[in-house]
Amino acid sequence: MPYQSTEMPALQLPPMGNNPSSQQQGTTPGSFARPPQIAPGIQGRYTFSSPDTPGMPPASDKTAWDFMPGDWTLREGFEGDHETHEAWQPPADFQPVTQLEYARIGTVTPEMERVAEREGHLSPTQVRDEVSAGRLVIPANKIHLGYKLDAMAIGRATKTKINANMGASPVSSGTDEELEKLHWAERWGADTVMDLSTGGDIDACREAIIRDSTVPIGTVPIYSMIIGRKIEDLDEPTILAGLEHQARQGVDYFTIHAGVLREHLPLVKKRLIGIVSRGGSLLGKWMLVHKKQNPMYTLWEEICDVMRQYDVTFSIGDGLRPGGLADASDAAQFAELSTLGELTERAWRKGVQVMIEGPGHVPFDQVEYNMKLERQICHGAPFYVLGPLVTDIFPGYDHITSCIGATAAAYHGASMLCYVTPKEHLGLPKKDDVKQGCVAYKIAAHAADVALGIPSARDRDDELTKARAALNWEKHFELSFDPDIARAYHDEDLDVDTDFCAMCGHDWCSVRISKEIVEFTSGKSDDYQWDRAKVTSALTAEQQEILEKRGVLSPEEIHRLASKTKKVMSKPEADKASCHSDFVDADVAKTLQETALPVIRS
Repeated sequence: MPYQSTEMPALQLPPMGNNPSSQQQGTTPGSFARPPQIAPGIQGRYTFSSPDTPGMPPASDKTAWDFMPGDWTLREGFEGDHETHEAWQPPADFQPVTQLEYARIGTVTPEMERVAEREGHLSPTQVRDEVSAGRLVIPANKIHLGYKLDAMAIGRATKTKINANMGASPVSSGTDEELEKLHWAERWGADTVMDLSTGGDIDACREAIIRDSTVPIGTVPIYSMIIGRKIEDLDEPTILAGLEHQARQGVDYFTIHAGVLREHLPLVKKRLIGIVSRGGSLLGKWMLVHKKQNPMYTLWEEICDVMRQYDVTFSIGDGLRPGGLADASDAAQFAELSTLGELTERAWRKGVQVMIEGPGHVPFDQVEYNMKLERQICHGAPFYVLGPLVTDIFPGYDHITSCIGATAAAYHGASMLCYVTPKEHLGLPKKDDVKQGCVAYKIAAHAADVALGIPSARDRDDELTKARAALNWEKHFELSFDPDIARAYHDEDLDVDTDFCAMCGHDWCSVRISKEIVEFTSGKSDDYQWDRAKVTSALTAEQQEILEKRGVLSPEEIHRLASKTKKVMSKPEADKASCHSDFVDADVAKTLQETALPVIRS
């Protein structure tokens, strides 16, 4: 019996969120994420969020407006509408200091203006409202603002941010190398940088980084507090003095591991890898030695007072984060998370901005649950996650294993992703490791922004697609995140910009064929048309280095590409590449394509 086709029933697409293309280019229906609702108070709790898989914790029904300082008064008539600055009367002598406090009195600060300018899809008022709800932080120490800091924001209403870790250790690196890594991380897209130095002149290194950085700088202050002393000798005056010193230097956010409580430690006993957080393990030992509660927890209000003076943002640390898949989503991790929710509420009452740190090793199937549990327990405070790594058996490739989890984390609720480099678990990252970590995490963050429907997030992708369809190689590379590597990889096989590449060749190039089909719009964008093929320019120093590291071409071949002229593979009288099918018939083009590589390298 001959096959008989049946008409396909109309597809029922899920509700559409925002289209990430500002001009709704292409044929895709748009984002499958929830429709965005950037709104004050609880109304905006699902802004740019993924649809909940059945069984996921719902968003909290509270915001920072529910945790106001005790001396603020709710004005009469606002009992049912307290999530607005008009509803609250601060004390007569109140002077705002932090971004959160300015938002609470309805003020749009210069930093909020700058954030709106950088984000593009948010108004200054929307930035203010997200800050006041606690869903967005602007890490901007008042001291650092006096140097080179360019204000930015972390939150669900903004584009997903990435953080780069660096820092000298007792056995590796120093201030000069860390400054070089800072500039390198900024070049490759790091939105914030954490100085995790544990060796060398830590204080001088931190001071140099703060004065020279355009991005917010974070630290884990306990590292400096124990230099020259044992952890068990740490006391309350030392803690507060250390925080005051770093805040006065200009640190924009502190990781404080205050959620690791004495009663949580028995929950760690059966873990395969125990406590992997340096801060968490240090404070765990302190509690066991002194048989007392975590001093960071008992000092929380005093710590808040120090941080408020300079508008240092909390990054409340995940001291009991899982260090392997076998320990993920366990009782210890979630017990600490519950405490982080409490600490969030206490910090908001003090007027201090808060973000929450999240897990590092989580099986892929548990990523969404972890993100949405934090969203509930911490009332939408921005989530800052390390990875998470979704497998443990690829040391040397953990920038890849983790950016897989990071993409899911950002789609399901994380606001900032802490990068992982190829050196994770193996040693201190060097310059190229920093680049690899940043690039991997820019991929994760951008992929999530497109999926969430962040306005205009896909615009550059669409432009590159049009350049690729037109076989306009120069525009293709110009629009790419790393033009040097794209150009070098292309020229490694064929240093001619023509209407095919070395992957498919002339006859099999689907893009060239689609472009030739009259009925298709593909490849016909006026902005990307070009009139002739050409031999590419000589390799730059950066591109030479890329090919040298790959080790595919000989030094002689790389030298030739770095010093080539337009006579190679071209028609001298017209300076047009003869392998291009527009200038020769198909049979000649095919032959030249088959022999292009040896001709180019001759």
